[in-house]
Amino acid sequence: MNARAQQPDFAVIGGGLCGRLVAWRLAGAGHRVALYERGDAAGTRAAAWVAAAMLAPLAEAASAELLITRLGEASLAAWPRLLAELPEPVFFQRNGTLVVWHHSDRNEAPLFERRVRANAPAELVDGGFVKLSGAQVGEAEPALAGRFTQGWLLPHEGQLDNRQVLTALAAGLAERGVETHWNTSVDDHALPAARVTIDCRGLGAKPAWPTLRGIRGEVARVHAPGIALTRPVRLLHPRYPLYIAPKENDLYVIGATEIEGEDMSPVTVRSALELLSAAFSVHPGFGEARILELNSQCRPTLPDHRPALLWDGAHTLRVNGLYRHGYMIVPEVAEEAVRFAGALLDGRVADTDAFEDWRRDARWTGLFHLDTRQALA
Repeated sequence: MNARAQQPDFAVIGGGLCGRLVAWRLAGAGHRVALYERGDAAGTRAAAWVAAAMLAPLAEAASAELLITRLGEASLAAWPRLLAELPEPVFFQRNGTLVVWHHSDRNEAPLFERRVRANAPAELVDGGFVKLSGAQVGEAEPALAGRFTQGWLLPHEGQLDNRQVLTALAAGLAERGVETHWNTSVDDHALPAARVTIDCRGLGAKPAWPTLRGIRGEVARVHAPGIALTRPVRLLHPRYPLYIAPKENDLYVIGATEIEGEDMSPVTVRSALELLSAAFSVHPGFGEARILELNSQCRPTLPDHRPALLWDGAHTLRVNGLYRHGYMIVPEVAEEAVRFAGALLDGRVADTDAFEDWRRDARWTGLFHLDTRQALA
C-alpha cells in the first residue's frame, strides 16, 4: 500500500468544541479522520470547558452584529438534531432567557433594547422579545418574584451543558472510528500527513494566524439548592452585565467579565467579588451557594469579532475566531467547514476562481476568506 493510501482523508488539529464537531461530522460522512488535541479527551484545556453554553442569539444581538445573530438562530434550530445523533445524553433546554435590571440601572434597559432591535432580524424580534411587568417576572420565574419591577422574556432561546457536549462528542468520535491523538501537540512546521488539514486550534493557531488574539473570560460554578431558576437570567449593569445559567442538579454557571489579553492565570479577587456579589443581588440564596470552581479562559478572537474559514489556496483550511459565541454558532460554522473541506478533498475547489465561486454561492458567504499570503506563494 502506498503512503498516500495510508493517509487519512482529513487531519483535524485542535480537539476543542469546533474541532470535535468537525471531525465527528466528517467521520459520519464516511471519511477517514485523525484528530490531534494538545489536551485531554475531557476537553479541560479548551475554551469550551469554561463556558455557560447559552444559545441566545437575540440577547447577544445587544453586542453582536447581524451575521452572528443569524448564525446563532440557525444553530439553535440545528442543536436538537445534532444532539439526537450523539451516543450520550446532553442537557438541552429551550426555555428562553430572562433579562432583568435593578432600579438604579434602569437606564441600561432602553439601551439594551435599542441595540437588540438594531442588530437582530425583525422576524427574530417579533414574538421573541416580550416585555414583562414585575408581577409577570415573578410568574415567569417564581424564584425572582417581587425582586424586579420590569423585565424581558426572550422565550425562544436555549442553553445546554458544555461539558456534557464535549464528553458526548468524544464518545461520538470513538463510535465513528476517528483516530484520536489526545495530549498531542502539533508542530506548525511538521503537520500530520493527510490529504486535507483542518486547523481548529483556537489561540493555538496564532503562529499561523497572527491577527488572532485572546479575550479573557472568568466564570464561577456554584451549587445552590433551593433557588430553582428555570432558565438563564441576564442582569443588565453598566460595568458587569451578569448572566446566571442554571444547569442540572442545582448547578449554576455565573459569568460576566470580558478582559482584553491572553492572561491564563486564575480568577482575580475583584472579578470573583463582582461575579458573586451580582449573583447575590439577583437572589440572596446565592449567598449560601457553595463555590465549586472559579475558572478563566481566553476565547480566540479576530479583529472584527467574526468567525472565519481561511483557505490557504492548497490543502489547509483554518477555522477560528468564534470568540464568546462558540456554542451559540458552532453547528453552522462547523457545517460550512465540513462542506468546504469535502470540496477540497474531491477537487471541486482547487484554485482561486473556484474558491470565489464557492464563496459567492455559500449560505454564509461572510465566513470565507482566502489567505493571499499562502495562495500567491
